[in-house]
Amino acid sequence: MVRPYKMKGQKRKKKEKYDREEESEQLDDNDMPESPKKAKTEVSELEKEKSEEVVDEMPGIPIVPADTGKKPGVIFILEKASLEIGKVGKSYQLLSSDEHANYLMKNKRNPAEYRPDIAFQAIQTILDSRVNKSGRLKALYVRTQQGILFQIKPHARMPRTYKRFSGLMVQLLQKLHITAAGKGEKLLRVIKNPVTQYLPINSRKIGFSHSSEKLVDMYDYVGTLERDMDLVFVVGAMAHGKIDKDYVEDYLSISEFPMSAAYCISIITTAVERKWKIL
Repeated sequence: MVRPYKMKGQKRKKKEKYDREEESEQLDDNDMPESPKKAKTEVSELEKEKSEEVVDEMPGIPIVPADTGKKPGVIFILEKASLEIGKVGKSYQLLSSDEHANYLMKNKRNPAEYRPDIAFQAIQTILDSRVNKSGRLKALYVRTQQGILFQIKPHARMPRTYKRFSGLMVQLLQKLHITAAGKGEKLLRVIKNPVTQYLPINSRKIGFSHSSEKLVDMYDYVGTLERDMDLVFVVGAMAHGKIDKDYVEDYLSISEFPMSAAYCISIITTAVERKWKIL
């Protein structure tokens, strides 16, 4: 006679019950799983040990090799940067000729003078240079056309897109500082004028202008400077015009052709890298 399916299922369940009972009898006290409270305590201790071993690398603050020696460094000053905010509609925005031409003309301003992208490209070129990567960039200062002076720490990680940079500048000019995520360090902050009070005493202050009569090869010029002297480079971050500051000791022209601020800075940093043999 064929056994009913129900009886077969009941026997299987009964057998599984016996198997579980046998397995439970084989477990002794040492094989019992740890209590959740004890396991949680051990995990927290492991996390604590790992956190102590991890290098402090907060978002927005990449680790830069520290220059422990008394080597000379470079300071960049961007003058007349077009970084001005205005209330467009219901929000404050960084004014630019591309996005706010109608707004600027209604307020009787020349849209061609509002080029915040120039400062954006110049800042990126400075921070991406090997001078900065090697820890030889001592400071970066930016002064707007309205006379607002702010400092950018060399180890600050600036936004890579213009849209995010624009939002960051609006926040900086409203709150007067930008702090690092998870830390109280101020990566960007508005400071008091004049900029000369922050410059080293033993430094050479060099300005750049296409209208200067002193046309030089940048690498040859840097080679004539003292090796233990800090170098201060003043570059204009505006669309038109020239910089004319009393604290600049020497005005140079490094090309027969007009150049963008970013390309001018790349020539400067390359010459300094060759002088100090930074690879």
